[in-house]
Parts: sequence; C-alpha cells; structure tokens
Amino acid sequence: MLIPKEDRKKIHVYLFKEGVVVAKKDFDQPKHEEIDTRNLYVIKALQSLTSKGFVKTRFSWNYYYYTLTDEGVEYLREWLHLPQEIVPATHIKETRPQTQSRGPRDGARGPRREGGEGSYRRRFENKEGAAPGGYKPSFKSQ
Repeated sequence: MLIPKEDRKKIHVYLFKEGVVVAKKDFDQPKHEEIDTRNLYVIKALQSLTSKGFVKTRFSWNYYYYTLTDEGVEYLREWLHLPQEIVPATHIKETRPQTQSRGPRDGARGPRREGGEGSYRRRFENKEGAAPGGYKPSFKSQ
C-alpha cells in the first residue's frame, strides 16, 4: 500500500520512541489513537515491518500488538538517522530505589492474622464436641 512519506515517518518515529504500538483492527477508523495518521496506514506500515522481521505481531481481542525486535531497532536507527545512544523506551531498564527489608516476611504472604501463627488451632481447644482431655487412642495390631 502506498503510504505518504510523512505518515510513514510519524509511525516509525513513534515505534522507535516507544518500542511498541497498539492498533485496533478497524480499517475505517479515521485516526489512530496515539499517532496523528490514519489507522489503516499504521496497520499496513507495521505489517510491512513484520514481513521483514523488524516487528513481532500479536493479535488479541481485535487489537494488533506490535513489538520492535533488535533488528528493527537497527533498521529504524538507520532509517531515521539516529545515533547509537538513543534506544526505545522498552529497552531502557528502570532503576528501583533500594528499600530496607522488613525481615524474612517482607510482605510476601500478605497481612498477619489476629493471634499470630498457629492461632487457628487454638480456636478448637476446650470446645464442646472435641475429645476429652484424658482420651488416649491406642492402636493394636491384629
């Protein structure tokens, strides 16, 4: 499909900047939600990049999910004349601030129950219906 060069450039710039593009499967939609061009142009331009191996495509629930591959990063860097230092947002690793550990639990198992560990067993102690305190079962082999 013939796509105007300025629209193709908008699509490629957005793809390189974000690293991913989501497009609804609606060929009659006049404008893409995030890129200032027709939705059909976005789908067809990324379909072309997929056939060249520069983008991976996933389709789910009437939406196309396009992810830039490493070869696609190199291709778009050359096509857009960008230096090596600039990378897509999906390739930037976030650095999390170091937090102090709160102990071995560290909130991994959820909030503590009232009464602490083992309190669920104490609920049934000294209740009616339980075996008397002096009851000692015996097991005889036959």
